[in-house]
Amino acid sequence: MKKSLLDAIKERPLLGDGAMGTQLMIAGLEQGNSGEVWNLTHPERVRAIQQRYVDAGSECLLTNTFGGSRIMLNRHGHAGDVSAVNAAAVAIAREAFGGRDGYVIGDIGPFGGLMEPYGEFTESQVLDAFREQAKALVDAGADAIIIETQTSLEELRLGLTAAREAGAACVIGSMAYDVTLDGSTFRTMMGIDPERAAAFMQEHGADIVALNCGTGMDMERARQAVLRYLQITSLPIMAQPNAGQPKLVDMKVVYDETPAQMVAGVVPLLQAGASIIGGCCGSTPDHIRAFRAAMDLYRTEKVVS
Repeated sequence: MKKSLLDAIKERPLLGDGAMGTQLMIAGLEQGNSGEVWNLTHPERVRAIQQRYVDAGSECLLTNTFGGSRIMLNRHGHAGDVSAVNAAAVAIAREAFGGRDGYVIGDIGPFGGLMEPYGEFTESQVLDAFREQAKALVDAGADAIIIETQTSLEELRLGLTAAREAGAACVIGSMAYDVTLDGSTFRTMMGIDPERAAAFMQEHGADIVALNCGTGMDMERARQAVLRYLQITSLPIMAQPNAGQPKLVDMKVVYDETPAQMVAGVVPLLQAGASIIGGCCGSTPDHIRAFRAAMDLYRTEKVVS
């Protein structure tokens, strides 16, 4: 019987996957369209992306549901497909493992707006949207739920609450940090620093604290975030930094950090205490393959020593 995700990371660090959005665009998704709807219309393309990550060594796959809440899907005319989109995403990720052990992490991203009094959405509307999505992911068999790319504690709290109420076996909270202009530190767009985020996530029921995305958040900054989290909490930590910075080349957005450059930060992340390592925007199966080799070598050397 497969161990739970939380039990598995007590034994050794696990490797996550890389970017989905940029891979979907390479596969033909047009800018502005819903990649999540592809779970219904082009499941073979989504599966192919995730199979490449599994072949590269991923042990954890995030479902293709970053924008899978009712609020987000409504913008594409698919508000009635929340359950179908999320259930299909879990099934596709499970199929991508091809019978191998692996962990499917149900992905809930930001709802894409502002809550009152700054925006048009009420707290109850956002909570209901997260509840609906979390239930669909859990009912479909997700091993965990991640509330990711969060910048405000208010929205993060709603996501954590929804995941817990849905009965998720493991709940992950993940923040998106930006390096300050002077380069001295990093915090979310809403001014939340890692210490405050870690304390908040622990208080509100997260089982794993995480970071992903963000401007300037390279592997070294991710390592610093892990260390800052560990000053506040003893919860496991997941890190998914971007593959460098986005640049416009021939009218296409590309990320400037190669697998060879990014992999240099893997062992420092492991030494800092990360339990799950993956990549965010711009990272590819080639990045994950390099991560796999570095993690395997590190583990072997630890055993020998």
